[in-house]
Amino acid sequence: MQRKFINNLIFILFLNLLVKPFWILGIDVAVQNRVGAAEYGLYAPIFSFAILLNIILDFGITNYNNRNIAQHSHMLRRYFSGIFNVKLILGLIYLAITLAFGLIFGYEGRSIWLLFVLGINQIMASMILYLRSNISGLHLFKTEGILSIMDRVIMIGLCSVLLWSGYFEGHFEVEWFVYAQFWAYFITAIVAFFLVYAKAKFYKIKIDFVLFRVILKQSLPFALLVLLMSFYYRLDTVMVERLLPDGRVQAGIYYQAYRLLEGFNMFGYLFAGLLLPIFSRMLKNNESVAKLVQTSFNLLFIPAVSVAVVSLLYPQEIMNILYLENIVESAEVFAVLMISFIAIVLTYIYGTLLTANGSLKKLNIISLIGLVVNFTMNWILIPEYGAWGAAVATLGTQFFVILAQIIICKRLFEMHYEWSFILKQVLLVVVGVMVSIFSVVYFSDFRIHGFLIIALFGVLALLLGLVKKEDVLKVLKRG
Repeated sequence: MQRKFINNLIFILFLNLLVKPFWILGIDVAVQNRVGAAEYGLYAPIFSFAILLNIILDFGITNYNNRNIAQHSHMLRRYFSGIFNVKLILGLIYLAITLAFGLIFGYEGRSIWLLFVLGINQIMASMILYLRSNISGLHLFKTEGILSIMDRVIMIGLCSVLLWSGYFEGHFEVEWFVYAQFWAYFITAIVAFFLVYAKAKFYKIKIDFVLFRVILKQSLPFALLVLLMSFYYRLDTVMVERLLPDGRVQAGIYYQAYRLLEGFNMFGYLFAGLLLPIFSRMLKNNESVAKLVQTSFNLLFIPAVSVAVVSLLYPQEIMNILYLENIVESAEVFAVLMISFIAIVLTYIYGTLLTANGSLKKLNIISLIGLVVNFTMNWILIPEYGAWGAAVATLGTQFFVILAQIIICKRLFEMHYEWSFILKQVLLVVVGVMVSIFSVVYFSDFRIHGFLIIALFGVLALLLGLVKKEDVLKVLKRG
């Protein structure tokens, strides 16, 4: 199972490395530069606002379905029509409630129109995730990997024409970006639907209210988890825009840094997409997950620390390459956010394991406390420190969440971390950070130094035995 996980992970990472870095650094950053911080600061909080009520769209169904299909693949035919139709109804409810709250919050004109289109986009994005959960639940990871990049490939094509074709003479409107998202999601959703239909071989346009109630009741704990996580992940951008006099500009500054964090975060999300069905099947078969958890920890923690170190040493240089304005301010935010990146990627291991185990009550308690911590820190720090204060709130929240998850996993699954393993991790971090800091003076080009820092952590991992050379060679040969 561990070999299957790594082989599929390599394939999915390869696909995403081909597409998503260009999407983020080439397209998304280009849009931000073209429209400016204030204009993008209009889009970013509305986008975050649209995500806050995603719970209504999904109600925890996607995670529930992924886990259920992984353990009982024959249930796809029975559940597909019912869940798909339920999600269509939930989409309409979500859109109505989101627009109502938008009006209450004072959105009007362009803002309410953007919220409307972004709401439709969120409905389609949620539907795609549900359809993909069926594919990954069946352990068709390569197909799921292709679906995971399809919308981005389409958006790259559309936005490239809008940004660089010359037809628009350098003019670009943030609404065009939203419309490109619409068509990309629409096409991907159609393809994903027919792929799942080919496996289910059955679909009828009928609402099964009995199944509706059963699914909603069983997925309620998942729904609450999604709601709480959405709030403490997305509340910061909305609060920055609402609590500050120059809220749009500060939200634009914050999102310049946060967008890069999201870009790196996609690798953790890919891990979770693979780990949830694998953990679910292993737990059903009473297999030990300790080895896979340790392997996943090494594969995420080591590169996360190396990326965080580079980001801390060169935040302004990184921002300067990507953006045209507010470089110093966004660099300060970026440095703090990238420390929280270490905690965030680890939640994709321990949070996913708890989800696969059905430990939703414990996860929800952690997330509720995390939300309270996040809201309180944002309320105190944003008025005084602006976007930087929101970054500090994210840092505190994410480290609280991951520490709580690790403690609970250790107790539930009786994971005994050997002192030698802990000592090696500490040694990796201390030696890697010290060498990185003291070697700064020898490099005039931060890109060369950054690449060598990442390579340094990889070499240290091999020397310390955290990643074994023979295992890497076996995986590469089998891949």
